[in-house]
Amino acid sequence: MSWRAWCALGLAGLLAGCGQKPAPQGVTGNPVRGRLALTQYACHACHQIPGITGSAVHVGPPLEGFAKRRVIARNLPNTPANLARWIREPQKIDPHTAMPALGVSEEDAKDMVAYLLTLD
Repeated sequence: MSWRAWCALGLAGLLAGCGQKPAPQGVTGNPVRGRLALTQYACHACHQIPGITGSAVHVGPPLEGFAKRRVIARNLPNTPANLARWIREPQKIDPHTAMPALGVSEEDAKDMVAYLLTLD
Protein backbone atom coordinates (compact mmCIF):
# COMPACT_ATOMS: atom_id res chain seq x y z
CA MET A 1 0.00 0.00 0.00
CA SER A 2 1.36 3.45 -0.91
CA TRP A 3 2.13 6.11 1.71
CA ARG A 4 -0.79 8.20 0.37
CA ALA A 5 -3.17 5.33 0.89
CA TRP A 6 -1.86 4.85 4.44
CA CYS A 7 -2.27 8.58 5.14
CA ALA A 8 -5.81 8.59 3.74
CA LEU A 9 -6.67 5.54 5.82
CA GLY A 10 -5.19 7.17 8.93
CA LEU A 11 -7.07 10.44 8.32
CA ALA A 12 -10.32 8.55 7.82
CA GLY A 13 -9.73 6.78 11.13
CA LEU A 14 -9.02 10.03 12.92
CA LEU A 15 -12.11 11.66 11.47
CA ALA A 16 -14.26 8.70 12.42
CA GLY A 17 -12.84 8.82 15.94
CA CYS A 18 -13.88 12.44 16.40
CA GLY A 19 -17.32 11.90 14.86
CA GLN A 20 -16.44 13.76 11.65
CA LYS A 21 -17.20 12.07 8.35
CA PRO A 22 -14.42 12.22 5.76
CA ALA A 23 -14.90 14.46 2.73
CA PRO A 24 -16.41 12.80 -0.34
CA GLN A 25 -13.96 11.29 -2.77
CA GLY A 26 -12.46 13.89 -5.09
CA VAL A 27 -12.93 16.78 -2.65
CA THR A 28 -9.55 18.26 -1.80
CA GLY A 29 -10.37 20.20 1.38
CA ASN A 30 -10.20 19.05 4.98
CA PRO A 31 -13.62 18.83 6.68
CA VAL A 32 -12.18 19.28 10.18
CA ARG A 33 -10.53 22.56 9.16
CA GLY A 34 -13.68 23.45 7.21
CA ARG A 35 -15.85 23.17 10.29
CA LEU A 36 -13.44 25.47 12.11
CA ALA A 37 -13.36 27.93 9.19
CA LEU A 38 -17.16 28.10 9.11
CA THR A 39 -16.99 29.17 12.75
CA GLN A 40 -14.14 31.62 12.23
CA TYR A 41 -15.95 33.36 9.37
CA ALA A 42 -19.13 33.41 11.53
CA CYS A 43 -21.24 31.61 8.92
CA HIS A 44 -23.43 30.43 11.81
CA ALA A 45 -24.52 34.05 12.32
CA CYS A 46 -26.84 33.61 9.31
CA HIS A 47 -27.07 29.85 8.78
CA GLN A 48 -27.98 26.92 10.97
CA ILE A 49 -25.12 24.48 10.42
CA PRO A 50 -25.11 20.95 11.85
CA GLY A 51 -22.14 20.47 14.17
CA ILE A 52 -21.68 24.21 14.76
CA THR A 53 -23.40 25.91 17.65
CA GLY A 54 -24.91 29.33 17.30
CA SER A 55 -28.07 31.29 17.77
CA ALA A 56 -31.34 30.26 16.17
CA VAL A 57 -31.15 32.28 12.97
CA HIS A 58 -33.26 32.40 9.86
CA VAL A 59 -31.42 34.89 7.62
CA GLY A 60 -29.80 32.35 5.33
CA PRO A 61 -31.04 28.84 4.60
CA PRO A 62 -30.14 26.04 6.99
CA LEU A 63 -27.23 23.99 5.65
CA GLU A 64 -28.41 20.59 6.87
CA GLY A 65 -28.40 18.02 4.06
CA PHE A 66 -26.19 20.21 1.91
CA ALA A 67 -24.50 17.26 0.18
CA LYS A 68 -27.85 16.15 -1.25
CA ARG A 69 -28.72 19.51 -2.80
CA ARG A 70 -28.62 19.62 -6.57
CA VAL A 71 -28.21 23.38 -6.87
CA ILE A 72 -26.84 26.29 -4.86
CA ALA A 73 -27.66 29.96 -5.25
CA ARG A 74 -30.92 29.00 -6.98
CA ASN A 75 -29.37 27.86 -10.26
CA LEU A 76 -25.74 26.79 -9.85
CA PRO A 77 -25.02 23.02 -9.91
CA ASN A 78 -23.78 21.88 -6.50
CA THR A 79 -20.21 20.93 -7.36
CA PRO A 80 -17.14 21.48 -5.17
CA ALA A 81 -15.78 24.13 -7.57
CA ASN A 82 -19.08 26.02 -7.77
CA LEU A 83 -19.58 25.88 -4.02
CA ALA A 84 -16.08 27.22 -3.36
CA ARG A 85 -16.72 30.03 -5.84
CA TRP A 86 -20.07 30.83 -4.18
CA ILE A 87 -18.45 30.95 -0.74
CA ARG A 88 -15.70 33.28 -1.97
CA GLU A 89 -17.63 35.51 -4.40
CA PRO A 90 -21.38 35.33 -3.80
CA GLN A 91 -22.04 38.83 -5.16
CA LYS A 92 -20.40 37.95 -8.50
CA ILE A 93 -22.73 34.97 -8.89
CA ASP A 94 -25.88 36.73 -7.67
CA PRO A 95 -25.59 40.50 -7.22
CA HIS A 96 -28.89 40.51 -5.29
CA THR A 97 -27.91 37.93 -2.69
CA ALA A 98 -27.85 38.85 0.98
CA MET A 99 -24.77 36.67 1.43
CA PRO A 100 -21.75 38.91 1.95
CA ALA A 101 -18.28 38.43 0.53
CA LEU A 102 -16.22 37.69 3.65
CA GLY A 103 -12.76 37.55 2.13
CA VAL A 104 -12.60 33.75 2.42
CA SER A 105 -9.26 32.41 1.21
CA GLU A 106 -9.14 29.75 -1.47
CA GLU A 107 -7.82 27.16 1.00
CA ASP A 108 -10.49 27.97 3.60
CA ALA A 109 -13.18 27.75 0.92
CA LYS A 110 -11.98 24.26 -0.10
CA ASP A 111 -12.06 23.19 3.55
CA MET A 112 -15.54 24.66 4.04
CA VAL A 113 -16.71 22.80 0.92
CA ALA A 114 -15.27 19.56 2.34
CA TYR A 115 -17.26 20.02 5.56
CA LEU A 116 -20.50 21.10 3.87
CA LEU A 117 -20.38 18.11 1.53
CA THR A 118 -20.32 15.76 4.53
CA LEU A 119 -23.74 17.08 5.57
CA ASP A 120 -26.21 14.60 4.22
